Amino acid sequence: MQKRAVEPATSAERTALYRTLAHPLRGRILQHLGTTAEANSTTLAEILGESTGTTSYHLRKLAESGLIAEIPEKSKGRERWWRALPFSHTMPDPATMAPEERAAAEQLATLKINADIDRYVRANKEWTGPDGWAQVQRHSAYMTHAELQAFMDDYMELLRKHGHPLPADAPADAQLMSIRFFAVPEQG
Repeated sequence: MQKRAVEPATSAERTALYRTLAHPLRGRILQHLGTTAEANSTTLAEILGESTGTTSYHLRKLAESGLIAEIPEKSKGRERWWRALPFSHTMPDPATMAPEERAAAEQLATLKINADIDRYVRANKEWTGPDGWAQVQRHSAYMTHAELQAFMDDYMELLRKHGHPLPADAPADAQLMSIRFFAVPEQG
């Protein structure tokens, strides 16, 4: 049975999560596990150009954060195999964050912005029409705050309805899709 990663409940737990996710190598490890389903420190070291000691250390840190889990039936002796756990997180209201949490969340967001810009540029280049794999949409609509909140709830429900959290849960022809959404009132 696949365990689900636990949503961090306290400010200190969220701060630790954001710091874990902000480490570039850990992000690359999570990306690899998200696309290949499982790996060990040796295979990751070869693919990512790192030492097995380094990948092993970062795998343990990801496991401590509840982002990955060991595959006990594949692990033998010192060779431990890992898989990503399904995980989704929404940051709390910044006004409720402790200063350390806010700083860690801002660092993580800054690191992810460049990757998201690259994805956006790639989506525009790879767009082949409304039936292709790459999709780019831009829309505007007047909404009340309550309507925006209802829209966000519906959006998250659509992701749960149509998506698969892990490669093992997905059909054979599924691809890992990077889906980014933001909504912000227009200025002016």
